[in-house]
Amino acid sequence: MSLDPFLTPTALVCYALFALLGVAEIAAIRLKSKMEPASWDNLRARIRSWWVMIFAFGTIFWLGRGVITLFFAFCSFAALREFATVTHTRRADHSALVLAFWLILPLQYLAVYMDWALMALLMIPLYAFIALPVITVLKGEVSGFLNRVSETQWGLMICVYFVSHIPALLSLKIPDYSFSAITLITWLILVVQASDVLQYVWGKALGKTLLAPKVSPSKTVEGLVGGVLSATLIGVILTPITPFTPLMAGLTAFAVCVMGVFGGLILSAIKRDRGVKDWGHLIRGHGGFLDRLDSLVFSAPIYLHLLLGSF
Repeated sequence: MSLDPFLTPTALVCYALFALLGVAEIAAIRLKSKMEPASWDNLRARIRSWWVMIFAFGTIFWLGRGVITLFFAFCSFAALREFATVTHTRRADHSALVLAFWLILPLQYLAVYMDWALMALLMIPLYAFIALPVITVLKGEVSGFLNRVSETQWGLMICVYFVSHIPALLSLKIPDYSFSAITLITWLILVVQASDVLQYVWGKALGKTLLAPKVSPSKTVEGLVGGVLSATLIGVILTPITPFTPLMAGLTAFAVCVMGVFGGLILSAIKRDRGVKDWGHLIRGHGGFLDRLDSLVFSAPIYLHLLLGSF
């Protein structure tokens, strides 16, 4: 099925999001007199960042598979850098970090792009898990050895291995599916990010019961339930751009949203353990790359495996 590049499902979703952001801009202007200056400035910063992010995503997705893979490789690099800044690394760990950043990460994304499925599957959880402690132990620094090696391994799993499952979706060939595999990524990102936003909205409107106050003081049970169910409904509404039946779309959306919640909580727990509020400051109003990827890192592998199991 050949579509005008400006009328693909991904393009139409971007247009709809731009329209919603326009409404958000108008609402923000009207709310200015009713909000604290700091809160209003943060709201405007978040909205402006969303303009940039949606335009960037639309452009990258329009440019095709190679650029998409490079983009997520860059996201992994930036996220791994943010993760490494809060770990207990020492001079003896520099060789392992160089290996992680400049060999393992590029090879993982090369395997994804070249569709070397077995290598992409085993690169980090097998070969990197063996190589990192070997290189580190040869430096002879045993103090904190387990923690130091484990932190680098965790960083690779979260920031590289899990994230690489997003461009890996482009290798899928689903029988009788009319649209590009890029649409599968669009659906995943839209549903998971909608869940994040709607959890915040429902939490502000109805939230009373804190979900995990020591991990994420702003998350509530009511916000979680309302956000996940609302995002699941969005996933069902978008069934026509997926290979799913409405029931499958609903179950898949629910699964990725729940995993997104766990991803956010786990990365929040790591931040609390390290005493930092945000992973970085590159995205104004949103923190760092990991602050935006936290929900996707756990949902993307589940999503890919559900697709592989269903088709």
